Amino acid sequence: MSTTTAVAPLTIHDAEVLVTAARRAAEAAGATVSVTVLDAGGHLLAFRRDDRAVLISGETSTRKAYTALQLNAPTADLVDAVKPDGPFHSLQTALDRPLLFIAGGLPIHRDGRLIGAIGVGGGAPEQDHGFATAAVEALA
Repeated sequence: MSTTTAVAPLTIHDAEVLVTAARRAAEAAGATVSVTVLDAGGHLLAFRRDDRAVLISGETSTRKAYTALQLNAPTADLVDAVKPDGPFHSLQTALDRPLLFIAGGLPIHRDGRLIGAIGVGGGAPEQDHGFATAAVEALA
């Protein structure tokens, strides 16, 4: 008989903490962003777009979260992988949402297991990565 350790899933409350922390970090930097939080199955748990944010930032944040979830890696770490001669240069995907290789998407882990992802879009890529990192740190 095998035993498995249950890992608490990402909850709506967790998603709200993530969105609030990312929004506060962005506001402190004078940026307006959209934030998307997905659970481990790629289902939308939370989304927020500042009224002053560029409209496409909502799609960008969602694609960043989805990419981080699907590849279980920060999107900032994947940028070089999609350049010519990189391992993902010709990555073909049958996924229902295109991947996005710009900083700002982070996978979320609990007890070493992937439980979801956050994507932040609207600021400069380095800023978005920082806002997402601040959010994940607030959840810990």
